[in-house]
Amino acid sequence: MIGATPREDVRRALVVCAHPDDVDFGAAGTVASWTSAGVAVTYCLVTRGESGGDGTRPRAETGAVRQAEQLHAADLLGVAEVVFLDHPDGAVEPTQALRRDLTRVIRRVRPHRVLTWSPEINWDHLPTAHPDHRATGTATLAAVYPDARNPNAFPELHAEEGLEPWAVAELWLADAPRQLRNHCVDTTDFFERRMAALRCHVSQVGADAELADRLLAHFTDTAARYGLPRGRLAEEFQVVNTG
Repeated sequence: MIGATPREDVRRALVVCAHPDDVDFGAAGTVASWTSAGVAVTYCLVTRGESGGDGTRPRAETGAVRQAEQLHAADLLGVAEVVFLDHPDGAVEPTQALRRDLTRVIRRVRPHRVLTWSPEINWDHLPTAHPDHRATGTATLAAVYPDARNPNAFPELHAEEGLEPWAVAELWLADAPRQLRNHCVDTTDFFERRMAALRCHVSQVGADAELADRLLAHFTDTAARYGLPRGRLAEEFQVVNTG
């Protein structure tokens, strides 16, 4: 396992994901560790998750419910801001329009670190390789490099909105193929907070009594693979220096 050394000068971070609950399943402990350390975290949701659920609600109602769930979860983790881009759930594509929307958010927030989902398929756990996740990762990668730092990309963002180019120093990818993951975050002290955030997504997790046990086993295994002491918990990522 090749270790990665993330930057220590991060004051602002941006998390970009496709749906409400993505971040709370995959990275809520890490987000809690950042906000507890004084990092200002912004969430950017590409969709409102209106295609999720059991089909008993109209799509618009489902989207409104899931938006409220995500706002509650973000509040529990100390997230500073949540942005919804309103692209269609289940039909996310890495279009120029989405790249422009993400570039706008990056230039406004000016994050030192961006966390998003890998554009690659995790063949070890195919259910998490949702097309929306991968499309979001592809578009975010393009927004981080080259779009947000390139003054000639989407020049209207500067001319009409005054948004100066911004270079993101570090990219974290969740759910990358296992062989590409190179960094873990010890989230032991934040497990209860991450579970409280995840439980906010009632429309998705319901009253799943075994959810905590499954995640506890998963994060315990992750920590062990990185050589952390027995009983510790960890979330893992592919960390990329974008300089």
